[in-house]
Amino acid sequence: MMSRILIDDGERSIIILSIFESIKIFEGAQRILKDHENDENDGFSKSRHFYFSMRIVVALGGNALLQRGMKGTFQDQQAACRLAMSQIVKIVKDGNELVMTHGNGPQCGAIFLQNVAGEQEKVPAMPLHVCGAETQGFLGELLQQELDGALRAEGIKKNVVSIVTQSFVDPKDPAFQNPTKPIGPFYSKEEAEFLRNERGYNMVEDAGRGYRMIVPSPVPQKFVEEEAIKTLVNSGFIVVCSGGGGIPVILDEQENRIKGVDAVIDKDLGASVLAAATNADAFMILTDVPEALLNYRKENETAIRQATVAEMEKYIEEGHFIKGSMLPKVQACLRFVKSTGKPALITALDCALQALKGERGTKIVPN
Repeated sequence: MMSRILIDDGERSIIILSIFESIKIFEGAQRILKDHENDENDGFSKSRHFYFSMRIVVALGGNALLQRGMKGTFQDQQAACRLAMSQIVKIVKDGNELVMTHGNGPQCGAIFLQNVAGEQEKVPAMPLHVCGAETQGFLGELLQQELDGALRAEGIKKNVVSIVTQSFVDPKDPAFQNPTKPIGPFYSKEEAEFLRNERGYNMVEDAGRGYRMIVPSPVPQKFVEEEAIKTLVNSGFIVVCSGGGGIPVILDEQENRIKGVDAVIDKDLGASVLAAATNADAFMILTDVPEALLNYRKENETAIRQATVAEMEKYIEEGHFIKGSMLPKVQACLRFVKSTGKPALITALDCALQALKGERGTKIVPN
């Protein structure tokens, strides 16, 4: 080796760089093995690539962008988004690739209400799938700007791009015959009857809090923009996409064109499809608790730190997870782990980086 080093400056610099890189890789590998020497079936790769540069798909809840007690003004949501991105940027700073999706429940409900109010002023109401598209544009702008600002503050040169994302659903999905997803504001019984009779909305009582409109929630299959998303991610962009699970669309075979349908996709299921499509090393759902819990709100309440697919399915059967709250998050994680063999995480926004390091969160791994 020494004789080759003396040949010329170009080769010498290359070989010296190679030596330093080898030392770095060796030391990093030793540290990884030491950190995980007692782990069993942790689902995380022990390779240098995974430790130093994971590709993480992060699903951010819509409520994180409009926190409890806020009126929902632009300034409210901008402040909430800025706070959220101050946590998310830590994932990038740690050397990871980031793909981000977000919920849109509060925002879609607000836009829907604006549409209803606008009809009284003779402003035509837009279909539900258009309301979803509007939230993707609005929240995409906010997330781009606030994450860009957080990256600049850390001295990280990364481009952030958001994509209006459509999600194919099966027009024969049983959900279209059985709407179950509540959206929008709460109404009194009288208001609900008016909306049911005059506008044809499906209205149901929601846990004693009032009446809400319910819509179909079909299972997402594939994103129309999947190849564009993968190209951007593979090119080093931070991509914000599939907001609210994606805009539900079908392929009209007679007209040979894509059409939006009035439905709402579960954002967590949509995120799991995104994570699998982008070949993510891990899928992380951020919610308002650090871990999923057994015996929720009981004296023997216990945090789940790590569990296999089989164990989580058993917990579902035992009724540990609330429908419409933790249950869909767990189901989305199970879908990802089963289809990829890679781990999924559920944790709170301010515990995201700790969860990736195994210090917080619920980690779901293959059997």
